Amino acid sequence: MTSSDLPEIKIKRISKYNSFKADEYMANLLSELEQVKHDLLHLTEFAIAYFENLLTKYGKGRERRTLITDFESIEIKEVVANNAKLYVDRKEGFIGMGMKKDEFVCDCSDIADIIAFTRDGKFKVVKIADKVFVGKDIIHVDVWLKSDDRTTYNMVYLDGSSGKAMAKRFNVTAITRDKEYDLSMGTKGSKVLYFTFNPNGESEVINIQLSPGSSAKKKIFEFDFADLAIKGRSSQGNVVTKYPVKKITQISVGKSYLGAMKIWLDEVSGKINQDERGKYLGAFDTGCKLVVLYKDASYEVIDLDLTKKFDVNNIVEIGKFEDDTVINVIYHEGEKGWTMIKRFKIETTTQDQKFVFLPDSQGTKLYLATMDKKPVVTCFYKSGNQTVEKEVVVAEFIEVKGWKALGNKLHEGKLTKVVKVSPVAEENEDAAEISIGLTPSEEQPVPKIDFPVKQGKLFEDNEDEGPKDNPKKDDRFQTGDTIEFDV
Repeated sequence: MTSSDLPEIKIKRISKYNSFKADEYMANLLSELEQVKHDLLHLTEFAIAYFENLLTKYGKGRERRTLITDFESIEIKEVVANNAKLYVDRKEGFIGMGMKKDEFVCDCSDIADIIAFTRDGKFKVVKIADKVFVGKDIIHVDVWLKSDDRTTYNMVYLDGSSGKAMAKRFNVTAITRDKEYDLSMGTKGSKVLYFTFNPNGESEVINIQLSPGSSAKKKIFEFDFADLAIKGRSSQGNVVTKYPVKKITQISVGKSYLGAMKIWLDEVSGKINQDERGKYLGAFDTGCKLVVLYKDASYEVIDLDLTKKFDVNNIVEIGKFEDDTVINVIYHEGEKGWTMIKRFKIETTTQDQKFVFLPDSQGTKLYLATMDKKPVVTCFYKSGNQTVEKEVVVAEFIEVKGWKALGNKLHEGKLTKVVKVSPVAEENEDAAEISIGLTPSEEQPVPKIDFPVKQGKLFEDNEDEGPKDNPKKDDRFQTGDTIEFDV
């Protein structure tokens, strides 16, 4: 055998191998066809065997661990992360993500559209970049959302031709990107005298001071933007005065001209929205705030922000904040080893800051926190080898006290489980709270969000309570006693 014969031998071996694989594949197909013919003749037996296999494969102990959710209409703006920061150089007219030495405006995404208004009465919408020129002397810059018909701009400008001060209210709902728009009449010398943006169409009252040298009899007067209708950006506006204006100051901000916003929380993404995605929170007017209760036993009062995104896995309850909002809490106090109930109103005035409402002692654990008006709960605890069940009307058990008070003793030990019973519905209740682990009943007008925990089960502790004789027991205190001190 010569060396020239070697390549021919390898090719023959490969061909022989492939023929074996092909014969094996054909044999398997014939076998499967025979099985199909058999199954068609014995459909009942086949169906039984099929479902028995499903039970074996996906039955008890092999349940799905992933959460299935439906996504209806998803837009990029709803899922994109705020992964960039917007900066502005007002004097030179630049905006962008890479201008870290300049004025910070807000967090945004790296695909956001930015709207910028300049003192000469012009505006432009541009795609965000590291640095973009939009026009010198910027008076306002922000993220722009397409079809936003609630954000309203109130403006007073000087018409350079006639010298008159004109007032207008307008939205910016549709534009051509990078195109410059003129909000005045376009005459030389026109400029903006007063400008505000109002996310919920708020009106406002301003004080106008005219030049002392003008011939006007009344040189100081008020003007209410509520008297103006919201029109398109190209409207010229109404005449405020024909005399030179010296100064304009804001006196007060009025209620929303458009009415209260109906707000929802998407329990999947955690985003606040007006698109009816998720669970309804309530109708929010100008100045309305949110209160959030967290699993780490803290609360936070925040302004309504449609760009806000919450981590729903860390939230116990969220709802509209009212002056009479009462927070009802059941918890285990670690130092004494007791289960306590407390009720308090929010007394802090600082916003966007968390305040812990439980004592900082080792072993303290939150069982329940709710803003329901009249919560009723069923508590379970161990007594020897038996489980004792006790129903408690929280509002009748203890009065509202200070947020730093410990509260009243409910039980000398731990609870094994806390279940919240549907609270008594309040009439004319336009605030809605979102609760963990609850399913709304048809009779209950306050909607709830079911976060991913077992239905109806707010808390369950599988730990043993320990010896019946509690070494921390204090005979001076009995169930229902009030204990208050600053923590």
